[in-house]
Amino acid sequence: MAKVGKVVYGLVVLVVVGLAVTFSVRSAGAGTDVRANLTLIAPAGAGGGWDSFTREAQQAMRTGGMVNNAQVVNIPGAGGTIGLGRVSTMDGDATTLLATGSAMTGGIELNRSPVGYDDVVPIAAMAEDFDVVTVPADSPYETIDDLVEAWAEDPAGFPLTGGSAGSIDHLVLADLALEAGIDPAEISFIPAAGGGEAVQTMLSGAAEAAATGYNEISDQVEAGRVRALGISAPEPVEGVDVPTLVEQGYDTDLTNWRGFLAPPGISAEEEEAILRLVRELVRSPEWEDAMARNRWEPAYLEGAELDAFLAEDLEQTRRLLEELGL
Repeated sequence: MAKVGKVVYGLVVLVVVGLAVTFSVRSAGAGTDVRANLTLIAPAGAGGGWDSFTREAQQAMRTGGMVNNAQVVNIPGAGGTIGLGRVSTMDGDATTLLATGSAMTGGIELNRSPVGYDDVVPIAAMAEDFDVVTVPADSPYETIDDLVEAWAEDPAGFPLTGGSAGSIDHLVLADLALEAGIDPAEISFIPAAGGGEAVQTMLSGAAEAAATGYNEISDQVEAGRVRALGISAPEPVEGVDVPTLVEQGYDTDLTNWRGFLAPPGISAEEEEAILRLVRELVRSPEWEDAMARNRWEPAYLEGAELDAFLAEDLEQTRRLLEELGL
């Protein structure tokens, strides 16, 4: 993920987003009732974690009869901050929600984004999942200790892979390095577009191990193509037969959280209407089914608790990026 200055950032938003999706977003958000006409923006391309999260919410709302019309628009780029920048200009639009989460926090910090969470209305954090550290099935590393021992011998010559630079994958590896006494700035990290690409990079021999979301790689684990050495959850995850990094002696328990933001300038009444919709969504059987299928953990926050969480997430991300020298 390259660092984006304010001028370049503004041009990207104007040209890429303005020409490609402005008409679509404005057309969908022409109404004033969030339940009558809702646009959900996934700040990433199709097929990724944000896209899945947003489309699961769309489907649950439709199936549960919570909304009359809901469409998903993808606005990828810069760790979600292109979408964030677009939504920050949609003043008073109470019919648009932007998916957010850990990757956006990384994008805000890494890209020195001119817009942040203070420029929009945080609505709720809704779910979280976790990264796993994996190796090829024929790797000599049977445990996370085996991996760390080899990694510590030559950090710069031990290539690792995961999502984009500054992503939750990169941060998990940085935190694991700190726990193992390895200088994170020496990490040799090969960024990938997502979990599938990271696995292919690893299986090609270009990287010794990969960190990526468990859901993105679970089929590869279950098929026996890769071996999962540890998951970044604070406690064992139900239905996932992978030991946590914590129980193996490494206090690395970063979560990949997901939720929604709204544009600035909406009224208190409009914000409450959006919150009522989101609360109904997370309590619905349709959403419970989506949570179970995706192995997401419930992590609902709103109001002051959400604000405090966002501040903590920004601080933790900033600290780890500094350790990485980014």
